[in-house]
Amino acid sequence: MKPAPEPGELRERALRLLARREHSRCELARKLETAGFERAEIAVLLDEFETRNWLSDRRFAESWVADHRARAGSVKLAYDLRQRGVGDAIIEAVLSDNRDSEFERARAVWEKKFGSAPADAQEKARQMRFLQSRGFAAELIRRLVPDAGHD
Repeated sequence: MKPAPEPGELRERALRLLARREHSRCELARKLETAGFERAEIAVLLDEFETRNWLSDRRFAESWVADHRARAGSVKLAYDLRQRGVGDAIIEAVLSDNRDSEFERARAVWEKKFGSAPADAQEKARQMRFLQSRGFAAELIRRLVPDAGHD
């Protein structure tokens, strides 16, 4: 069993984690609990961090989407953000800013992986499954794959 962390370590550990990258409130709380800090103390500290704007789920979501949107569709991005404790209102707001470029992003992912139109139905299904696994919407995939060989 690990020894209990010192009381002053909580703030220091939280600031160190935030200095590396943005975190969602839920993600940061989980990491601090795992390190052995008390849930009540964590909540008070994170409330203070949010008040000072050092911690922001919105900023985390924007950062996450910016880092991952080239490889993933809105469905996957929304799922990943929910897994990290970001609320649906924030997810919808952040992803609505990126909806207009989703077709171009899907096309870029498709071209990098396949580069040519499917030769038969089996290949078409494989390409569609790949794009679906990357989190692109089924309607967008249907528009993209049959049109894949044309500019």
